[in-house]
Amino acid sequence: MVLVVVVAFVTLVTVTLIVRSRAGRVERARPAIDKADLRIKEAELEEVSGGVRWRLRADQALVFQEEGRTALRGISVKVFDRDRTWTITGDEGDLYQRTSNVEIRQNVVLTSSDGVRLETSVLRWQGAEKRLWTDAPVRMSREGGVADGTALDVRMNDETTTMQGRVHATFTKVRGR
Repeated sequence: MVLVVVVAFVTLVTVTLIVRSRAGRVERARPAIDKADLRIKEAELEEVSGGVRWRLRADQALVFQEEGRTALRGISVKVFDRDRTWTITGDEGDLYQRTSNVEIRQNVVLTSSDGVRLETSVLRWQGAEKRLWTDAPVRMSREGGVADGTALDVRMNDETTTMQGRVHATFTKVRGR
């Protein structure tokens, strides 16, 4: 009985090896890093526009000139306004050179100097409209309150923030207030 099992096992392994060796070889797709026109480690970009200064840092930047896009990894953006500062972090994203629009994805966290914290999976900045938005689920919190929604739209020119979808908010009394 043991001999039959050993022979069956050896036969199965032999047949598998023969089939795999004769199968057509599939060439793997090259990763996007090979197609980048320029690779930058520890990239930093700073810009001042309309009285607002922002600094973008990334662990890695891959420039695709034909697409007009820079792919970023390990992103940190710091925005300095007259009254507040914001820090936005995320795992990856894209900077579009022609428009200076930015999209940050995966584990996106925005914190502000006045205590606001925003968490989502994708956050986009449209420079021409001065619009910060996401169509992904979002959580916004500040001492004493948490709000969850399915999308967020911040219009800097109008100083409006709209959370969309089925919004659920919880508020607690803050000590000393």
